[in-house]
Amino acid sequence: MAKTLISCSGVSKHYGDVEALNNINLDIFSGEIFGVIGPDGAGKTSLFRLVASLLIPDSGKISVLGYDSVKDYRAIRKKLGYMPGRFSLYQDLSVEENLAFYASVYGTNIEKNYHLIEDVYSQIEPFKKRRAGKLSGGMKQKLALSCALIHSPELLILDEPTTGVDAVSRREFWEMLKRLKDKGMTILVSTPYMDEAKRCDRIALVQNGVILGVDTPEMVIRQFNFKLFAIRSEVRHEIIRALRTFDSVHQAYLAGQLVHFTQVNPETDDVERYLMDQGFGDVDIRTIEPDIEDCFINLMMN
Repeated sequence: MAKTLISCSGVSKHYGDVEALNNINLDIFSGEIFGVIGPDGAGKTSLFRLVASLLIPDSGKISVLGYDSVKDYRAIRKKLGYMPGRFSLYQDLSVEENLAFYASVYGTNIEKNYHLIEDVYSQIEPFKKRRAGKLSGGMKQKLALSCALIHSPELLILDEPTTGVDAVSRREFWEMLKRLKDKGMTILVSTPYMDEAKRCDRIALVQNGVILGVDTPEMVIRQFNFKLFAIRSEVRHEIIRALRTFDSVHQAYLAGQLVHFTQVNPETDDVERYLMDQGFGDVDIRTIEPDIEDCFINLMMN
């Protein structure tokens, strides 16, 4: 059985009257990519800062790598790599200077630990003399990850590492995380992108500081207990408003270019007739398979 690397028990955090986290209970195991999935303001960053010993919980207890997050914060910080959501390296220093600085903080150097970051750093090494502030989003991301890895951490914490990065760089980044995991590293990562949840071994769905569910992505989808339907239309918002007034519809919401809805009674004939009576013409309703976003919305609205 995998070793528990992070354990949160009854953890809550407030900022004045704002409740960022409410009674969080969570265990994260050695060697897994664990994703914390949720929209902006869900509490992901607060949770990560607590785990990284940068904040103190108002209540509850956090154990990281066998250490207490409050009493043993110095020991924890030596053993983890932390990549915050906002690019926090020195903009006026070059790529190489930033990396050398972070290595020196942990009592090492680039030459000694180059093998730890080679897979990531080799992609930006041709630009090592360029100032960090002049890098593209994807290159900044790789530099920040290199700095987080240079001291060979046991735990890697990544707070929304792909936000604002192009689709190609996002895919490359997750491929790098998979290779790090294959080498035995434990990775805690947050993202607002529901499609990235499928790349994690397990996920926690978080909304308004509360964990809605924890499981593998496959099990989260399997637990979706409604038949899901979709409508393609140019008047999506009008259709959603109409569906929400119909008794047999459980939920109706926008999903990209489609309207997704679930029903208390999964027969669609009455819904088609209702929408046609509301003036929406010949409506095409199809059955589809749910994804993580559908599961998240279902949990959030229940």
